[in-house]
Amino acid sequence: MNTQAAGCTAEEYGGVGVLVGPERGAYPYGNSLLVRGASASLVVDPSLSLAEGAPPADVVLVSHAHEDHIAGLGSYEVPVHVHRGDLEALRSRDVLVAGFGLPPEAAAEVDRTMRDRFHVRGRPDAVGFEDGAVFDLGGRTVTVVHLPGHTAGHSGFLIEPDGFLFVADIDLTSFGPYYGDVGSSLVDFETSMRRCREIDARWYGTSHQKGVIEGAAEFRRRLDAFAGVVEKRDATLLAFLGEPRTVEDIVDHRLVYRPHVEGPHVRPAERRTAVQHLERLTAGRLVAEVEQGRFRAV
Repeated sequence: MNTQAAGCTAEEYGGVGVLVGPERGAYPYGNSLLVRGASASLVVDPSLSLAEGAPPADVVLVSHAHEDHIAGLGSYEVPVHVHRGDLEALRSRDVLVAGFGLPPEAAAEVDRTMRDRFHVRGRPDAVGFEDGAVFDLGGRTVTVVHLPGHTAGHSGFLIEPDGFLFVADIDLTSFGPYYGDVGSSLVDFETSMRRCREIDARWYGTSHQKGVIEGAAEFRRRLDAFAGVVEKRDATLLAFLGEPRTVEDIVDHRLVYRPHVEGPHVRPAERRTAVQHLERLTAGRLVAEVEQGRFRAV
């Protein structure tokens, strides 16, 4: 396959081409797909590697509106589709940046990064799809599998007859599930992981680092380990709540990022993550609000 994309390595899985970014697609790069049928072809998640020179396609599908999945979108003047839950964020960079929930001064800096490093301009022409939508390429179909949680519109794609399920940012990395944006949901993320577990495929493609996993049994084993990071965060929080703590105490302690990681996104993401874990542990009567704004393990 001629990818015409600097820095990409092409791998073939049946009729599905995986365009693997530098460092196995580690952020800020990612893994894109090139899917060809008898009558049309499409690209999924044009990454930073496709920003300068990209394989031709008749349509582009976006798994979700995050910068590393759309950095190469400017290479395409063809119809672009994303789930309706992420449609406005794909149409407007302002909406995308607002979804990170940053303070104003940080939002301005991130907006410049979106523009200058990731080439995000917004696609007001983008069209929304729903769960179950089918793109027929002629002898090969791509079916939308809505997998919310990471973002409201986060979606995977099942490609047949190859038996290839692209699960995007349910990426099986040791970092674990990320649900720290304004539109993220831990509850939805866990539901989406269960849905993935129920889909039998030959290959499972991820957006970052882990690449393509062959076989349902191996995928489910790795998915269970990935999901287990959520339980580890619960356990970390319960141990920390041996004495009363505020949300800001938990943010300082960190559930998601290691202490050396810095950036304007860290504290807002940690705060939203902490609140979601507090809500589930309180509902399960494992944590109680012992005084206003202070929580302790029961």
